[in-house]
Amino acid sequence: MSPKFVPFELERWQSTWENRVRFNLSESGVHPLTIQELLGLASVSALPLLDVRLGYAQSNGSDALRERIAALYPGVSPDQILVTTGSSEANFVTCWRLIEPGDKVAVMMPNYMQTAGLTQNFGAQVRPFQLHEKEGWEPYVEEIRTAIAPGTKLVVVTNPHNPTGHVLSEASRKAILERAAEVGAWVLADEVYRGAELGGKTTESFWGSGYNKVVIVNGLSKAYGLPGLRIGWIVSQPAFSQEAWARHDYTTIDRPARPIISPPSRSTPRAGQADRAYAADYPRELSGDGSVAEIVRRHVQLASPARRRDLLGALPRRDRGAGSRRETARAAQRAALPGDHFGMPGFLRFGFGGELQHFQEALAETERGLRRLFSD
Repeated sequence: MSPKFVPFELERWQSTWENRVRFNLSESGVHPLTIQELLGLASVSALPLLDVRLGYAQSNGSDALRERIAALYPGVSPDQILVTTGSSEANFVTCWRLIEPGDKVAVMMPNYMQTAGLTQNFGAQVRPFQLHEKEGWEPYVEEIRTAIAPGTKLVVVTNPHNPTGHVLSEASRKAILERAAEVGAWVLADEVYRGAELGGKTTESFWGSGYNKVVIVNGLSKAYGLPGLRIGWIVSQPAFSQEAWARHDYTTIDRPARPIISPPSRSTPRAGQADRAYAADYPRELSGDGSVAEIVRRHVQLASPARRRDLLGALPRRDRGAGSRRETARAAQRAALPGDHFGMPGFLRFGFGGELQHFQEALAETERGLRRLFSD
């Protein structure tokens, strides 16, 4: 019997609302660049774009692009890179390659629920290990070891974490890798928020840990502010990347033969960091009486302030009886995202990666909406 299909509710929620609302506070990335802004950062002319032929692409990514991506990871060669249509496809082909019916998959929770849903749809069992708010969103080592039981095929982590923005401590990172090595499990590290840290210090990649059964997923959608380019990638051992490519051949090949701009080198500021003028203002704008946490605190009983460490969102929590999904549906014109979609009932996610003026207007409208919502 085939497993019951698990829908990807988060994506359906966003697809339903994000293009219908006046103010969208549900996004998890920085405000997308225009083509003009992108070319300006690269200091290149738009004229060569007019000569690009709209033909089929090299399906694993052009040699030039894979060389640039490989340069972001010490010791990695282009044959270890598979370019995908966004990081979501990278997650998909990784799960397709690894997961078989009956497998056990340990998943960090809460999480972006794509891989948890794929795991179940491929017939495997999800074994969660929790990040705990009272521990600053750190997991317990004993729960890591229990979830990554003998026979576990895959361990799924996001770092920096989605949706809390927390960066795993070195102790937790080490515990995950050591336990995976003990049982022979693969580690899928979704690092798409790497480079979006408010403090400017880039999170250490799971790549280079010394454990060879690691798959890194990343892309241009979040910290780079380029979701429309649909460029994601996998970094792994050459054999794995080749096997993932074989599956990618069945999904998409219609991607630009060469992107407008390759991922920046280590010396180039990322689109999500303080080189963006509005991004540089966020720490000040979010620290005073007009912040997401302050506005929500005035109308919702919060157990804690927002705990995001990057520039992408806040996670206020409410302790009233009803679940967050119903309340967020009532306030859908403001498009805050229900925490249920991350495995965090009782939370709302507010994104603050947009343009500063739009963000301030959205906060004012959100406050008016919350006044009406909780006065009912």
